[in-house]
Amino acid sequence: MAYYGKCVEMVIEQLDKFKPEKDSPEQFLEAASSSLQALSPQKQAFVLEVLSGCLEYRKLLTIVVDAFYVWDGRLCLWADYSLFQVICYLATFQLEELGFQLFCSIVKSQPAIKVCKFLGFFFNPLNLCSWIKDEWSLIYETAYVEENWLRPLMRWQPKVQELISQLEGVSASQSLLSKTKAKVTEPKKFNLTDPKPRAIPMPEPVPVVAKPRSVPRSTYQLPKEQQQLDMVKRYNRRKAEELLLKANIEELRCAMPRSHWEPPTQDSTKQLQLQFPPRIRKTPKLTFFRPDNIPVKLNTAAILREGALYQRQVEKELQRVDKLVDGAGDFSEFLEWQRRMQAKDLEERLAAGECRRLQGKLSHEEAILARQNLVQKNKHRAEQKKEETAKLMLQCAKRRLQEDRSLKEQVEQAMELQKNIKLAQAKLVKGRRQIAQEVMEESQELLQRSAEAAREEQRQRCELISQLRALETRPTRKGKLVDLTQIPGYGLEGEMSVVEMRERLALLKETQQREEEEKRDQIIQGKRTKSQELQNTVEQISLCRAAMGRSAALRWEKKNALAKAPGAPTQDERVLELRRRIAERAAERRRQAALLHSSAPRPARPKPRAQLEARHWLELEQSRERRMWARQQGGSSRGPERRLEAA
Repeated sequence: MAYYGKCVEMVIEQLDKFKPEKDSPEQFLEAASSSLQALSPQKQAFVLEVLSGCLEYRKLLTIVVDAFYVWDGRLCLWADYSLFQVICYLATFQLEELGFQLFCSIVKSQPAIKVCKFLGFFFNPLNLCSWIKDEWSLIYETAYVEENWLRPLMRWQPKVQELISQLEGVSASQSLLSKTKAKVTEPKKFNLTDPKPRAIPMPEPVPVVAKPRSVPRSTYQLPKEQQQLDMVKRYNRRKAEELLLKANIEELRCAMPRSHWEPPTQDSTKQLQLQFPPRIRKTPKLTFFRPDNIPVKLNTAAILREGALYQRQVEKELQRVDKLVDGAGDFSEFLEWQRRMQAKDLEERLAAGECRRLQGKLSHEEAILARQNLVQKNKHRAEQKKEETAKLMLQCAKRRLQEDRSLKEQVEQAMELQKNIKLAQAKLVKGRRQIAQEVMEESQELLQRSAEAAREEQRQRCELISQLRALETRPTRKGKLVDLTQIPGYGLEGEMSVVEMRERLALLKETQQREEEEKRDQIIQGKRTKSQELQNTVEQISLCRAAMGRSAALRWEKKNALAKAPGAPTQDERVLELRRRIAERAAERRRQAALLHSSAPRPARPKPRAQLEARHWLELEQSRERRMWARQQGGSSRGPERRLEAA
């Protein structure tokens, strides 16, 4: 067992040195044979045979070992990777030649726990007949794999199971022996020098500090106004999120409120309603919770700013009254003429916008017709492409057969060339061996020189350390007496002792406290006068706000009265002409769609695209008319009022 254990260890050592990215298998085997010349011929032949087999079938072995580390060997060390490769190679390719007894002796020479776990994984019938067979069949032919490798493994599987049970018993007994023979470590004390006793310092007097005021509870609490505002913000945010979710789920509609809307003509709506009934949904209005009676605290800057604003407005009003008393004219006629001209301009802009919208709809209808024509052309092109691809596939199949034949011939030629290359490589290996021996001799001489230099340097360091330790052991004097009432006597102006300096600092602190109290009294008096002025300003602001609220209510009533006056949007000749052309294009598109569906019916259910588009355009027309009417009413009543307010 020891004989084969040493041979397997040598194979593992050589496999660990092999790097597939840099080394070639032939050169590596020659280098290994040169390093193993000191062994006996029998050992050398066994090691080289196993090593060459592991390198030749490296792909098959890596598949099994990598899977073992992923599934059952997650706790195994990666340093044992080469050991598992060697065992896998011996079990797969050398079990018939070696015999089961020799294989058992080789396996028992290795660690029992590791080998038992790997053999149980590799000789599992489920693994052999499923994924191992599939992975090896990707490299070699399936029939060759099953006949030469898998069937012998399945035949040896019962005996290997008996070997695994023996190894499990051996590993259990070894673990018990290791537990009984293990010695308990006994700790020893460190041989350390005793530290020198330290001098006890004099205690410092604890300074007496005045008791501070406690922090008021209101510091850590929010004011009631802030709490109410936070509650309102959370409620409004939750309400807005619910409405946003509802709007995203439902369809988007271009609808406006119906409060001041007049429906379009009956003829146009009836024709569209017969085919595509409109479905208009009202847009949800955002209703937020507005709390009442919440006091809003204004700061000083806001109060002064608002008071100055109302003061400027009063001065402007007085100047306007003075001008009217002096005989200034009124702008009512000019404002009336300006309102009529603005209404006329608004009608022209609305008519131009309606024309642009109808032109876009007309271009949309024409684009649909062009797309239908393009679909027919694409069908013909697709049929031609299918025929061309079928011909190309036949040509590619013939070309692949020819390439496969040529590749087989090239492989046979390459195998012949490799046999000639091995002879040339043997000559190169001999020359490299001589160079390697010379380099080894030179490196040994350099190592001896560097070792002597390191010893000399270590000796010098030890001498320096001993000198430094001798300097550290010298005694030193510590401690000094200080008299606080004595003057140092350095010859400086105003020189004094520490006690005198403390007394003067105490007097200076008393004078500073008196000055701070006087300043505090002055600041409190100024704040009182300023608060009285702000209170007067707030009363004046409340009066101005009440007056402005009454005037705004009067203007709102006047605006509502003007909005209730009847009005109707005007129709333009260009708009009518564009609508007629759109109707013609839509009829032509429907006829072509009917022809396409009748000529090439589809098995799937068609989507009502025309119906959705007609409904969409109907809703756009209705919303456009409502906006036109709302702009006319709002523009006619908003212009004069703004100018009257400015005057």
